Order: sequence, then structure tokens, then C-alpha cells
Amino acid sequence: MKKIIVILTTMVFFLGCKDKGVTYNDPIPEHDSLTITSKYVNEDRVINVWTPLSYKTSSEHFPVLYMPDGGIKEDFPHIANTLSKLLEEDKIPAFILVGIENTERGRDLTGSSEAEDDKQYCPVTDGAKDFRAFIAEELMPEINKKYRTQPKKGIIGESLAGLFVMETFFTAPETFDFYIAMDPSLWWNNNYLASSADTLLTKLPEKDLKLWFAGSSVEDISQYTKLVDKALQKNAPANLTWKYSDEPNEQHNTIFRATKEKALIWTLNN
Repeated sequence: MKKIIVILTTMVFFLGCKDKGVTYNDPIPEHDSLTITSKYVNEDRVINVWTPLSYKTSSEHFPVLYMPDGGIKEDFPHIANTLSKLLEEDKIPAFILVGIENTERGRDLTGSSEAEDDKQYCPVTDGAKDFRAFIAEELMPEINKKYRTQPKKGIIGESLAGLFVMETFFTAPETFDFYIAMDPSLWWNNNYLASSADTLLTKLPEKDLKLWFAGSSVEDISQYTKLVDKALQKNAPANLTWKYSDEPNEQHNTIFRATKEKALIWTLNN
């Protein structure tokens, strides 16, 4: 039984399964939008694509950063604007950003759970495997067909999207080359991923991988990000480059914007 936590924290978790409740007036960057009909999630999905300025002025191929919570009214604008800023400052190489707009957020970003309490946060769950298949089998081929891409690809997410990032890293690590997760909801399913991290790390493939993740002041998240940190300190394979950013001065609703620049700079550079 998950321990009782303060009402405010519980509400943060609950909102994580629905659309994010905070609205920012981020400038909407120039971008493409396309719709993909998916057999895996059994619906049409709206995809937003930002390309760097050099995409139009060169014949280069670019690595790709994928992002759940990637709608125009979600996190796509501020991440695209941040990539543009960091690129202008010559702090990162050029990337294509692919944002996936939410439909049923809690369903797509969670795996199965044996914890009864999880149902009150996300009534419809266990869609992560189908969402991952949509990304790998349908979205990636479409992006590779329409855009000049390199094989190198990664994913970024916060909260439940961070949970999806970490679950993909641990259970389907070949999907991406690098992973970025802010305040991942590792309490999910009786904190299965954090508790199993030692074992899961031994199953990583023999390919170069990169992981950056952060934990805020929320105890029911930070205790599990720290648990993963300890597992990595003991059992990270040599082919994994990783960094944990402990952020005790950040809250759940501030950590994404507070850490995104340093996360992108560390992860996107070779």
C-alpha cells in the first residue's frame, strides 16, 4: 500500500495522468505538423516537428530528439525554443525535435501496475508498450522518410513522460541512444523500476547509451531517483554514460524548465 502523502503532492501526481494543468505563454516556433494514423494506439496522432535553421540551408542529416507531451499547448514550444537558443550560443549540435501531442496521457505513459492506489491517479493505464511501438514502428519510419535524419536519436520527458523515458531505458533500451528524464514518476507500480534497477542494469545491451535524469524536492519521487542513482553507481555497465542531477530546491512543477538547458547540453554533446 502506497504511503499517504500530502494532498498537494497527491494532486501533482493525479494531474500527471491528465493534461498538464500549467499554461505558459511560450512563443510558438515555426514548425511542421502532421497526423499519423496508428494501428498500435488505434487512433490518429498529431506530431509537431521543429527543424534547426541549418536544415533549410544545407543538405546535412540531423539526429532526432523525440518528446512525449509534445503538443503546441504542451512542452513542444519551450523545448524547441530552448534548442534554438542553445544552438545559437553554440552549446549544442543541431537536432530535429519531434513532439507527440497527448490524447490519453495516463494510458500512453504508464505500464501495468499491481498497486491498487495507482488506479486513483491513472484510471486507464498499461498503454506504454503500445505507445512505444507506435514511436518505434510507425513514427520513426515516417520521420526518417520525410526528413533528413541520422540514426542517432533520443527522448526527453518529465513526470509521467519521465517515467516512460525511464521504463524505455530499462526495458527497451535499444529504442533510443540517449534518454533524458526530469522527476520521473518512479513511484508507479510500487516503485518497480527503482527497486529492480540493479537487475535491469545487467540486461542492458552492449551498445553505447547515455542517460541524464533529475529528482526534485518531492520525497515520493526523489527517494526513488536516488535509489536508481545508487544502483547506477554500483552496476552501471561500461558502455553507459550517465548523470544524476539532484535538485532539492526545485519542485515538481519547476524542475523541467529549471534543468532543461544543462540536461540538453550534457546529453546532446558527444
